[in-house]
Amino acid sequence: MFRSTKIVATLGPASSAPEVLERMVRAGVDVVRLNFSHGTADDHLARAALIKEIATKVGRTVAIMCDLQGPKIRVGKFKEGRVTLEKGQRFVLDAGLQIGDGERAGLDYKELPRDVDAGSVLLLDDGKIVLDVTGVRGEEVHTVVRHGGVLSNNKGINRQGGGLTAPALTAKDMEDIRTAAKIQADFLAVSFPKTGADMYMARELMRAAGGKAFLIAKIERAEAVGEAALLDIMRGSDGIMVARGDLAVEVGDASVPALQKKMIRLAREQNKLTITATQMMESMISSPVPTRAEVSDVANAVLDGTDAVMLSAETASGRYPVEVIEAMDRICLEAEQTQPLNLEQDFLNRVFTRVDQSIAMAALFTAYHLKVKCIASLTESGSTALWMSRLNCGVPIYALTSQTATRYRCALFRDVFPLMVKYVGHDREELLREAEKALVDNKVVKQGDIIVITFGEPIGKAGGTNTMKIVRIGENLKP
Repeated sequence: MFRSTKIVATLGPASSAPEVLERMVRAGVDVVRLNFSHGTADDHLARAALIKEIATKVGRTVAIMCDLQGPKIRVGKFKEGRVTLEKGQRFVLDAGLQIGDGERAGLDYKELPRDVDAGSVLLLDDGKIVLDVTGVRGEEVHTVVRHGGVLSNNKGINRQGGGLTAPALTAKDMEDIRTAAKIQADFLAVSFPKTGADMYMARELMRAAGGKAFLIAKIERAEAVGEAALLDIMRGSDGIMVARGDLAVEVGDASVPALQKKMIRLAREQNKLTITATQMMESMISSPVPTRAEVSDVANAVLDGTDAVMLSAETASGRYPVEVIEAMDRICLEAEQTQPLNLEQDFLNRVFTRVDQSIAMAALFTAYHLKVKCIASLTESGSTALWMSRLNCGVPIYALTSQTATRYRCALFRDVFPLMVKYVGHDREELLREAEKALVDNKVVKQGDIIVITFGEPIGKAGGTNTMKIVRIGENLKP
């Protein structure tokens, strides 16, 4: 049984051994995430080469996503490595300090004194520690501890309600974009964008470095969740990541579930991809089975229509990197069985201005009503397959392409399964025979099955899908 929702797994110390990585790929990983917050450029290049080698050996399409670190809004280091803060005590965040102690901490982010004032609320270490700002004196931010606890080196800082001015792309990110281009990454995730301009800049840098990655905007700032800001960011991106960690700290954890649903719905309407991330199977870092709440969380993301669900520490540093993928695979498959089909409803209020989009929608409508075995989209760029995957018609979509980059891109599209077709000529009947052969060889269809095929004429031109054909398997295969 094919799983429509894709699984993204972060690589790290727990998933670096070739035998573990191979078991993860066999368990169902569709995209691996290289987290540029950790490791060197050489580490990432080596991991990327290993995953390509293993995916080829196993015979699965596994795409690579490079995730930029973004601005480091963190406290500095402490003399003892950590301090304990008590409720009610005074604590100073000092941009000029090198090594912190029990009364003050240094800052990686030197602009913090300019971004806050008396009354601001600062959340440290994902909200575990809360500081109320009482005043700012030069480079010092004076605070009183509202919720205390242990604060260790380099923990993150958020401001409640957003408002930190750090740019989305740092000098390190710009260097990392060059590494991602060298890896030939299929996706580039940009941390903390506030506007579409942040994404356009990342795209320009990626192109200048010779990369062609799809851009994923990580929505994790309070400024990014308003509808106008979201649409602006989406226009500069190919997809979004619902990054629930930092987002929950800035907007409040109770706001996140409704925001997740809104973001996924908006992205699908805009023909953009979506990844739902953060703490999806957190307990499986140390437990071989998920909690019931985690099962519900993953299933709900599937029912919301997300393209992919993502694992972070669970596969990067957890004890059960293979088991967590198997569990996620099982949950997604089960949730997909109950997915409601509202295609008639989804077609209402849609306006198609392009021929290729109209063909994609016609194929969905036909497949849904004829109950065909599958839709086969002969695609150079992957656009037709992407548009089809934005609506749920209950029929698997096979993206047949001669472009390697398109094949890997389609690995993240919900409901889409990429297959390579080697045909490079311009004869229509020969192309259709080649497409049928690929589907039969991969045991997708058998003699007599009815399928819907979309393609473009003249053959081989990107963005030119203008033809839909209903085919009975076997008719084109006769000599």
